[in-house]
Amino acid sequence: MVRRKKEKQKRPAWGIPKGIVLLATPEGWRHSVLTVEGGMLCGRLDVPINTDPHDARAVAARMVAELARDFRDTEVEVSWDPPQEPWSWTAQVTLAGGAEPAPPDTEG
Repeated sequence: MVRRKKEKQKRPAWGIPKGIVLLATPEGWRHSVLTVEGGMLCGRLDVPINTDPHDARAVAARMVAELARDFRDTEVEVSWDPPQEPWSWTAQVTLAGGAEPAPPDTEG
């Protein structure tokens, strides 16, 4: 048997966030963060199931702002749209104050 040398996989560069979808589900709060480059980051929001929607939106906005700051060295603003459904919220994410995003970290 021939073993192949494992190549070190680079972590994909996280893009510039442009939108958030937040869903209240029976299992807990779920989020999807959409990026300008066409990427998507999905997962569970780290809050209890019974968290008030206003508080869940604040946590999601803070999470996206921290990701943008940590990965792209840029500040963003999150503006929540009026809800279309009682269990679903969307937000637009824009660069704060005309900030220019840092290039993606390609080192991984």
